[in-house]
Amino acid sequence: MEAHYFTCPYCWETISMLLDSSVSNQVYIEDCEVCCNPIQVSVKFLNLKLTHFQADSIEQ
Repeated sequence: MEAHYFTCPYCWETISMLLDSSVSNQVYIEDCEVCCNPIQVSVKFLNLKLTHFQADSIEQ
């Protein structure tokens, strides 16, 4: 597991998430630890190193 810090797309606070590097491609929803809004998280790992991270609002 690897801690990754980023800005919430709703409240703009810096938050962290634990990322599982054992799964190379992941897309999932996780709530912001500050404002509790749902964030769509997309991550990619190559050789256990983070190569892509994206956190988006699920609102259109």
